[in-house]
Amino acid sequence: MGFKKIVECVPNFSEGRDLDKIEKIVQAFRGKEGVKLLDYSSDADHNRSVVTVVGEPQALKNAVVEAIGKAIELIDMNGHDGQHPRMGAVDVVPFIPIKDIDIKECVELSKEVAKEIYEKFKMPSFLYEKSASTKERENLAKIRKGEYEGMSEKIQKAQWKPDFGTELHPTAGICAVGARAPLVAYNINLNTNNLDVADAIAKKIRHMGGGLRFCKAMGVELTDRNQVQVSMNLTDFTKTEVYQAFEMVKFEAKRYGVSIVGSEIVGLVPMMALVNTASYYLGLEDFKAEQILESRIME
Repeated sequence: MGFKKIVECVPNFSEGRDLDKIEKIVQAFRGKEGVKLLDYSSDADHNRSVVTVVGEPQALKNAVVEAIGKAIELIDMNGHDGQHPRMGAVDVVPFIPIKDIDIKECVELSKEVAKEIYEKFKMPSFLYEKSASTKERENLAKIRKGEYEGMSEKIQKAQWKPDFGTELHPTAGICAVGARAPLVAYNINLNTNNLDVADAIAKKIRHMGGGLRFCKAMGVELTDRNQVQVSMNLTDFTKTEVYQAFEMVKFEAKRYGVSIVGSEIVGLVPMMALVNTASYYLGLEDFKAEQILESRIME
């Protein structure tokens, strides 16, 4: 790509069904100097689209702001429904350092974006993760609790005053903007349509329930498939591995007579997350990333 500094951004938009709207939002990342669209995927049950884009800091910032503006124009949260928790048309906008840039610069970039989207579009925001203004705001789940429907009342409380803005956008709600380390969005599908089972497993495996340290999890209903899913974010895949999440879900599912029928990775995944999982299941001894052909070629 030839970028001097590389920042990744993974904005999540609250639209996973109207492909025309999704394309109009994603168009903001196409044909821009200093920006490369890597991936985007949509899920109708979640009613959500996840975009992965990289670029030089300022070029990426401009494209992200443009995409947010388009999403605010096209998405009306007053009629929105979906399985995934959400509080705005643009639900979360994380910046991740990739090459020759540190987390502090990503924090500053996130603050610039949060400020600009309020000035341009009157979209309020919370700063989260490494950008958070208070310890309580580091965790996205805590910020999002109450979702869009409860957010108007929530932000009246002193401890939940937005970092930018004072009132919800009337149709687009509010979003979270921040900086974080790379994560793996990993979902496991079960051979049951009982959401209570997926919820129970999610509560057991996530950090808040005494499970895996860097795992956030929830149960999701997949209506089209007549199945349920344990949907996870592995926030540090080097300490909570993909194979650990898989094995723990399988272990907990046994008590309900349920088995895994498939799993998926949403968006892009760091190569080492899959290498570590392959190493575990194949019992590889002393395997190093340097042994991967493509890894050596990319050097």
